[in-house]
Amino acid sequence: MEARNLVSLEKNPKVQDFRPGDTVKVNVRIHEGDRVRTQAFQGVVIRQRAGGPSSSFTVRRIASGIGVERTFMVYSPTLESVDVVRRGKVRRAKLYYLRGLSGKESRIKERLSHGPKSGKGASGKPAIAKGTSPEATRE
Repeated sequence: MEARNLVSLEKNPKVQDFRPGDTVKVNVRIHEGDRVRTQAFQGVVIRQRAGGPSSSFTVRRIASGIGVERTFMVYSPTLESVDVVRRGKVRRAKLYYLRGLSGKESRIKERLSHGPKSGKGASGKPAIAKGTSPEATRE
């Protein structure tokens, strides 16, 4: 018997789509005695694990000169929201190499939204097919 069949998964609408390399702000509910508060954790996503109910992601940040990593379960009820602060341009799925880097070395380039896959040119305007005039496309 698998956990996928026992647990019905409902995606949290406050969790934005993100990928490894993105800088995210994760808001988590913390229970302290009878009080409940929200704690934010902002850092770079270095790992994403897909696996149905056990899906998780790991976020890394530098706090007081020390690297801190925290793993969050995607379908956990304590996960309040995930906001993408900055999209990162990386070529790997697992960014464990960031653990050995510090300072400027550990920076990740920003992924721009108007790339060749989004259907826009370098200027950010919609691309026009070859052989057509701009006037013909305005109709």
